[in-house]
Amino acid sequence: MDKNTVEKVQLLIIGSGPAGYTAAIYASRAGLKPVLYQGIQPGGQLTITTEVENFPGFPEGVQGPELMIHFEKQAQRMGADLRYGLATAVDLSTRPFKVTIDEEKQMEADAIVIATGASAKWLGLESEMRLNGYGVSACAVCDGFFFRGKEVAIVGAGDTAAEEALYLSKLCSTVHMIVRRDEMRASKIMQERVKATPNIKIYWNSVTDEILGEKTVDSVRLLNTSTNEKTEIPVRGFFVAIGHEPNSGIFAGQLDMDEAGYIKTIPGSAKTNVEGVFAAGDVQDKIYRQAVTAAGSGCMAALDAERYLSEKGLH
Repeated sequence: MDKNTVEKVQLLIIGSGPAGYTAAIYASRAGLKPVLYQGIQPGGQLTITTEVENFPGFPEGVQGPELMIHFEKQAQRMGADLRYGLATAVDLSTRPFKVTIDEEKQMEADAIVIATGASAKWLGLESEMRLNGYGVSACAVCDGFFFRGKEVAIVGAGDTAAEEALYLSKLCSTVHMIVRRDEMRASKIMQERVKATPNIKIYWNSVTDEILGEKTVDSVRLLNTSTNEKTEIPVRGFFVAIGHEPNSGIFAGQLDMDEAGYIKTIPGSAKTNVEGVFAAGDVQDKIYRQAVTAAGSGCMAALDAERYLSEKGLH
């Protein structure tokens, strides 16, 4: 097909984690012939995790990339048209909606499911990337279990970091909490809980100098910004809890979002403020951020889209 030719589809799904693939499965079964563009990270955040033990139906656990391959194959078997490509621009002011893929291919869609996910914010250390999935994690709820009875470190000072530190304190022998300033950003009640937990040790005015270890995390080296002293702490796990960024940039100014950029959906649905545009998964969920909740919201988005297309006589 000529790249200047506009391709028209009933339902376009943007993104390919658990939310996008589940939306594709349901939409395919409903005969919507969905086209799904997989985005910059096909399979989403689960492709950079190793063992997943909390996804139902896998009693022995499953590797994150393998789980996403299962999702992908199931969507393909149902008839979804899965493609490589990144949505780079959208116009939601016209009907049908207009979407540009890879800055050149033009698509039109009667309905859109946005499942572009969120990306964890990282510190930017080489060792952090190298050991990601081998002791370094951005999700305590996902990976804390693997460090039962061991010492771990967590970086962050907000409510999420406090929550994750408390969660880890129930599993791990000691939680070393690294706080950049001399105070935390977390709400007062969360701070009090953290400070009252005997096996959480807080390091104020501290930044991560380096994560040490060849194949797995052995220790973390901290720099105290007040004294310039460096300290090495033996830990097996290193958790980064400095926030997530929803991948919602191309929809800015067209969809209602909260102050952090998460797309707002009407409670109890996947509907956005633009009729015919639905959002699912981590791009609209900053509370749970789990594979199973993302999959559930992908199902909701597909069912909402099917209802919308039927009501409009487009399906």
